[in-house]
Amino acid sequence: MNTQRSVRLSKYLSKHLRHKPERIGLTLDAQGWVPVDALMPAAAAHGFRFSRDELAAVVAGNDKQRFTIEDGRIRANQGHSVRVDLGLPPAEPPAYLFHGTVARNVAAIQEAGLLPMGRHAVHLSPDRDTATRVGARRGKPVVLAVDAAAMHRAGHVFHVSANGVWLTDRVPARFLRFPG
Repeated sequence: MNTQRSVRLSKYLSKHLRHKPERIGLTLDAQGWVPVDALMPAAAAHGFRFSRDELAAVVAGNDKQRFTIEDGRIRANQGHSVRVDLGLPPAEPPAYLFHGTVARNVAAIQEAGLLPMGRHAVHLSPDRDTATRVGARRGKPVVLAVDAAAMHRAGHVFHVSANGVWLTDRVPARFLRFPG
């Protein structure tokens, strides 16, 4: 499968497994899973056909490991705007985590902290390089350091998704370290 097809399928899966499953007639279970045998015909009925081999290649080859296939089911690992419970246990975070954004968002973040916006959780990266890549998707990246150890001691709960993205309900501004 060529790169363009792979990217197109990954974006299609993200849209329908994270945000708009109903658009193609899918219903995710409480943990965000849908049978592959339901996904493929639903996609085909809406004009987007793909093979099991293509699906497996996108899941295995996705640079961010956005999806998991297990027991004939598929789900997005995080980033949902639809209500799901990923069943992730609480986890003790490393001392610092990182969040990539762009300069136009910094003033609002300094005031309100990091909020999940349209998602169920704030996404944090385990390293600066990953956060830089995340921020760069929207422009020149700004990387914020999160004092995750202090947040954890203060009672904030963290979870880590199957692909290593750290999730928390919000990050108050007092736990953020801004560059400069």
